[in-house]
Amino acid sequence: MSPQPASAPLLIACALGIEQFALRTSDRGGAGGPVTVLRTGMGPRAAERSVSRILAGPALSGAAVLATGFCAGLAPGMHPGDLVVAEETRDPGGTIPCVGTDLLVKELARTIPSRTVHTGPLTGSDHIIRGQERSDLLSTGAIAVDMESAATLLSAVRAGERPVAAVRVVVDAPEHELVRIGTLRGGISAFRVLRSVLPAFFEWHRSLLLPRR
Repeated sequence: MSPQPASAPLLIACALGIEQFALRTSDRGGAGGPVTVLRTGMGPRAAERSVSRILAGPALSGAAVLATGFCAGLAPGMHPGDLVVAEETRDPGGTIPCVGTDLLVKELARTIPSRTVHTGPLTGSDHIIRGQERSDLLSTGAIAVDMESAATLLSAVRAGERPVAAVRVVVDAPEHELVRIGTLRGGISAFRVLRSVLPAFFEWHRSLLLPRR
């Protein structure tokens, strides 16, 4: 993929108000260009509609797109507050490879060294995953699941060629199922981690602006 213009914008998409609040109250310094944080609403259809609509406008027509927020970990040993960097996103609409995964892993490990970073496929769902469904998705090779990332990235690439990525914070895992975000320790831990991710996102975005040798 060719480098973006020096002023290329970055679109960060999340679903929930609490996710948007975490990102808006983060340190916004160090961005490599204009940054928009979009709350899409919950579920793949809402994500598809919101992302397609905003990328149709001229201000964000060439934006890099990064999907973020909370997710459910699928693999045993995952904990709330762990990070997931997607190598690809999957849902019935297709599989989208992510750009700059290695850099995101490196920057997240530097920015939040106390947290484990997992990499692998991130799968999509149209509902909250519980119990046996978690094991079934793990058997496909996916390491985490959420409802918006796959739809966000698929909509983004359909709107035009651009770098895309997905980074999620584990809020519930096989041994740590969460009943309600924000009411248990796991939800609070995930919220605090999400507040810390923007410097890594900005470094990823800046790397896309550099000319390739």
